[in-house]
Amino acid sequence: MGNVRVLILAAGKSTRMKSKYAKVLHLAAGNTLIEHVLRSARPLSGEIYVVVGHSGDQVRAAISGVHIVEQKEQLGTGHAVLAARDSFSDYTGDVLVLPGDVPLITSAILKDFIEFHRSGGFAASVLTADIDNPAGYGRIVRRNGNEVASIVEHRDATAETRNIREINSSIYVFNAPALFESLTKIGNDNVQREYYLTDVIAVLAGKKQKVGAYKIGSAEPILGINTRQELAAVSRVMNRNRCDFLMTEGVTIIDPDTTYIDADVQIGVDSVIYPGVQIYGSTTIGEDVTIRSFCRISNARIGARSVALEGCVIVDSTLGEDVSIGPYAHVRMDSRLADTVKIGNFVEMKKSVLGAGTKSMHLAYLGDATIGKNVNVGAGVITCNYDGSKKHATIIEDGAFIGTDSQLIAPVRIGKDAYVAAGSSITDDVPAESLAIGRGRQVNKDGWVKQRKKS
Repeated sequence: MGNVRVLILAAGKSTRMKSKYAKVLHLAAGNTLIEHVLRSARPLSGEIYVVVGHSGDQVRAAISGVHIVEQKEQLGTGHAVLAARDSFSDYTGDVLVLPGDVPLITSAILKDFIEFHRSGGFAASVLTADIDNPAGYGRIVRRNGNEVASIVEHRDATAETRNIREINSSIYVFNAPALFESLTKIGNDNVQREYYLTDVIAVLAGKKQKVGAYKIGSAEPILGINTRQELAAVSRVMNRNRCDFLMTEGVTIIDPDTTYIDADVQIGVDSVIYPGVQIYGSTTIGEDVTIRSFCRISNARIGARSVALEGCVIVDSTLGEDVSIGPYAHVRMDSRLADTVKIGNFVEMKKSVLGAGTKSMHLAYLGDATIGKNVNVGAGVITCNYDGSKKHATIIEDGAFIGTDSQLIAPVRIGKDAYVAAGSSITDDVPAESLAIGRGRQVNKDGWVKQRKKS
């Protein structure tokens, strides 16, 4: 927007969450709280400052492309902003101050807020909203229409003031020189012995400088998080919003209330998501895909017209087009299924590649395997990839047939169009177009049962 800097306050502890991690590092819709705030702030300014304190090293590691300000002691929001004073010493523009725990705030709201601040010629502006139960929130006392006379904390409010439903969001725009000059005039004469940023508003209003109040229509975008319950509530809102967006874009979600979809998930039109599905991370799902109930999908790519039947787990893997898996298949660790592959019930794949048209329909384990096109893997087949210290590769070339209940002892290669007889343990390479039989010879002992009974 030009001549605006962003200051995000992310130094606080997770006291009420009873967590050893900084509050802003907790997850909602697949991202940390502070990352949600940064995503909304970045379109507004290329100059973003983040104040860190509690778990500062962890917060630093979780974010990038920002200036870090350290608050060595956590003495309140006013003290946190004051810690950034040196970074703004020669700056005369606007400062947008954001808490690091308001993940529902949007770029559009913040842009309109800044424009309101500038058009009104305010020294400071406060983003506000009406809520039904404002207990615990600072109340906005107005004067002259859209100006703030004061922000009164709930514990200090009179009965009349407590009837006010308009609350402070803790999101502000300040003229930078006015902000940092006023910070030098606030004190910590309160129960917490902390320096509050709201006191800057009182200082400016006391000096007859204009402070604006910009009220939005719903309090939802400014919901902050102090407890695990509030984190869960905000996560529900984000999930509902994502489901609503995807349905608007042409995706069928049969029961959004039982479906979980992270904020970065992409799903193509005419795909159908059944109840109880969980989709995480940077997953991309193509058009006309069907995901049946109780599947869990994370950081995966699924091509058009593919089907995941009930109870499948797909993690960090890629499925091509017209693939069918499940029910209860497990595909993980960079496995790749080409177009038209079929993986059936209770098949597990780990770090394996299957070529087009290949099938493994029942109760198989395929680990560290490279399998060609049009291969048939029978029920109960195992690639024995681990020797106790190292993993080894199995290679199965195009057109091979692996009989039921066979074990392929890696490293081993099965040649093109070769057959492995059912019940075989294969320890040596099988040449192309050959039949490999790796069984013990069957011995039948006539009359053995009668003799056993006598003994």
